[in-house]
Amino acid sequence: MIKVPKVNLQNFISGSKKEKNKFIKDIGLAFEKIGFVSLKGHFLSKSLMTKLYTEVNSFFKLPLEIKLNYEIKGLNGQRGYTAFGKEHAKGRKVGDLKEFWHFGQEVNKKYPPNIKVHEIPMFNETGMISYEMLEKTGREILRALAIYLNLDEFYFDKYILNGNSILRAIHYPPIKNKPKNAERAAAHGDINLITLLMGAQGKGLQLKANDGSWIDAIADNDDLMINIGDMLSRLTNNKLKSTIHRVINPPKTMWDKSRFSIPFFMHPVNEMPLNCLKSCINEKNPKSYDDISAGEFLNERLIEIGLIKT
Repeated sequence: MIKVPKVNLQNFISGSKKEKNKFIKDIGLAFEKIGFVSLKGHFLSKSLMTKLYTEVNSFFKLPLEIKLNYEIKGLNGQRGYTAFGKEHAKGRKVGDLKEFWHFGQEVNKKYPPNIKVHEIPMFNETGMISYEMLEKTGREILRALAIYLNLDEFYFDKYILNGNSILRAIHYPPIKNKPKNAERAAAHGDINLITLLMGAQGKGLQLKANDGSWIDAIADNDDLMINIGDMLSRLTNNKLKSTIHRVINPPKTMWDKSRFSIPFFMHPVNEMPLNCLKSCINEKNPKSYDDISAGEFLNERLIEIGLIKT
């Protein structure tokens, strides 16, 4: 039975040289072979995680007519609220069984401003503190991966500074009628560099193994589930694996239960080149992708999943 490997970020940040090197090797090999790890030692405290879930739950309990006030036309879902069923996986037309909220980078003029929720006073503040802690965690992971890839440890720092990262709070509402070919989140690969996920402590999230079978991805209490996104897979010419994953519908006995998950999609600045690293190209693994920038790639994918209409 394949299981998601477990690693502790503190071994990289403050461990001995031996512990640091082991962390680099363990996370690198995990991302080569399976694309996922369960991470301890991150910067999100238990109290902050609890507070964030409380605020997110309060928002999604608001009446739909109030939530729709925060769905802003022209933002293509990049900030604020996106209503139930609007997003779909690449290659599908059926919407996922979810609604969600986006917090984004607060850099004046470079990105759209975050949307302020007036009904819940601590919603935005709690969301952005969590955003900062997840961004800090992601930076350390990318430093470890840079070393694993024989790059300078700080190779990614300049690209993720003020990057276009998104914190998404997802609500999968209770299922009232038998879904017609719809899942809570249909099989997909993430767009970004890496994803840091809160809320993988119970069954539901599954990843696709090399043999085509589906494996439950369940994190230990308070761990984050980390996976590689398509941008990093592309940059490394598929050395690091962007694994297809999904959130399946629960058994009928649990249709009346909501599910919440909160992924942090770590994006670089739009100008970052995603050209395959020369060190990842060889006779056995020839260059698989044309050159493209992160912004161009993101725009393509937002069209494919239905958030940008053409």
